[in-house]
Amino acid sequence: QGQVTESGGGSVEAGGSLRLSCVGSGYIYNAGSMAWFRQAPGEEREEVAVISSGGNTKYADSVKGRFTISQDKDKNILYLQMNSLKPEDTAMYYCAAGGIYGGGWWSYNYRGQGTQVTVSS
Repeated sequence: QGQVTESGGGSVEAGGSLRLSCVGSGYIYNAGSMAWFRQAPGEEREEVAVISSGGNTKYADSVKGRFTISQDKDKNILYLQMNSLKPEDTAMYYCAAGGIYGGGWWSYNYRGQGTQVTVSS
């Protein structure tokens, strides 16, 4: 069974930047849309950004203009560049692949274990 693995999380001060990476097998990157989700303690998991197989992107209103989702298909890596981070961005961030554009967490066939992002004020 294929899988995806996230990295790049950490602790930063408000206003800082982080870049998350998600690595998976090649066939995963051709299996449908890919997305980043996040979940803070006591909160519902939310879709942060999604990119379709055709390159269309969509962002949560809370991150528009600050986060950018992108792919390096040659290296089979999905990225989430996060700039101007805020304390409310603190959460576990998850990568998901092989899903339906806008279909939500459970539409994805491959889901990672997450990487923690903590933003201090």
